[in-house]
Amino acid sequence: MCRHLAYLGPEEPLGSLLVAPPHGLYRQSWAPRRQRYGTVNADGFGVGWYAPGDLVPARYRRAGPIWADQSFADLARVVRTGALLAAVRDATLSGADAEAAAAPFASGPWLFSHNGAVKGWPRSLTPLTQTLPAADLLAMEARNDSAFVWALVLARLRAGDEEGQALADTVLEVAEAAPGSRLNLLLTNGESVVATTWGDTLWYLAGPGRGTVVASEPYDDDPRWQEVPDRTLLAAGGTDVLLTPLKEPSVESLKEPRT
Repeated sequence: MCRHLAYLGPEEPLGSLLVAPPHGLYRQSWAPRRQRYGTVNADGFGVGWYAPGDLVPARYRRAGPIWADQSFADLARVVRTGALLAAVRDATLSGADAEAAAAPFASGPWLFSHNGAVKGWPRSLTPLTQTLPAADLLAMEARNDSAFVWALVLARLRAGDEEGQALADTVLEVAEAAPGSRLNLLLTNGESVVATTWGDTLWYLAGPGRGTVVASEPYDDDPRWQEVPDRTLLAAGGTDVLLTPLKEPSVESLKEPRT
């Protein structure tokens, strides 16, 4: 059900983070080691990265598997960055949105990815469409659950919410509307990374001089990788990583009618 990764640190070629590691995101597209749902991530991929002095990230996305794209292999060899977000996709439902449905989604300085699936999509989240302006719904890049979750997060960011709060509140809102959803979200602005664990795996690797990697699963066997507990908000800036538990929606709130 997708694998994703974010990096902050010294400039590195894209390939050294995504392709070169023995179990990197490139290999996870066909042989993930810790993926609980799905087996092959061949329904698209994307990479977003930041260039020095430019707050708006560049993106490269395709509808096919990452291993079949020779242009990406060449690009990853030479493009360097100190911040990126990348994902390989195993689609919940096949659709016609092609590369538009592949993470990372983007707006302004932000890059976003969703590893998981919304239970009962799209009917389960119909009530939440009323919380978004029509213009936001019409501007969605794709018609899948991840794009809609991104629209909910983005509305909060534009309203002034801090990144971690925007992710946490969105996860709780969607989990209440669609119990049983898997909502591992990943967001960066090029200077910090925030992520949630809600039904799937997440790990991080951090250390002085090496930056911070936040990923669905470790890309090598370095013993310093740390697993993030389920139902957790992660916030990372530089080499500092903060973990905060997320509260499960109460039974009472799930029973309350939505207005």
